[in-house]
Amino acid sequence: MSLVLFFDGECGFCNRSVRVVNRLDRKGVVDFAPLQGEMSRGLGLEGYAEKGGGTMVILREGDGEMFYRSDALIALGKELGGVWEICGRVLGLVPKGMRDGVYDLVARNRYRLAGKGGVCEVPDEGLRKRMRG
Repeated sequence: MSLVLFFDGECGFCNRSVRVVNRLDRKGVVDFAPLQGEMSRGLGLEGYAEKGGGTMVILREGDGEMFYRSDALIALGKELGGVWEICGRVLGLVPKGMRDGVYDLVARNRYRLAGKGGVCEVPDEGLRKRMRG
C-alpha cells in the first residue's frame, strides 16, 4: 500500500524530515507532496501548514484514509517497517492527548528549530521521482 506524506514545503525541519523518510523507505511506499501544492489544495489540506501549529498529513491511497499529527507518525512507522514499525507501535501505547501535545510543541517551534524558507536544497533524483504536486 502506498502513502502520500504532505509536509510544510516552507519549513526547513519538515524538508529535512522528508529527506530522512526518503532514505529510510527502502520499499518505496511513501511519496511526498507539499501542503502548499495543488494536490494538497485539491484535498483541502493547505491550512495544515499554518505556522502556529502545522502538521504533516498522511493519505493512505489504498483506502483514502487520512492521518494527522502523531497518528501520521504511527502510520508512517507501520509502512516503513522494521524498527520504525516497532517505534510506531510503542508510540501508539501513549495516550493520544500526550503524544499530540508533544507533536504540537515541536510543530509550533519547527521554524525556530530549522528555519523557514531560505536556501532550497535540490532533491536527489530518487526523491524528485517521489514528489507530487
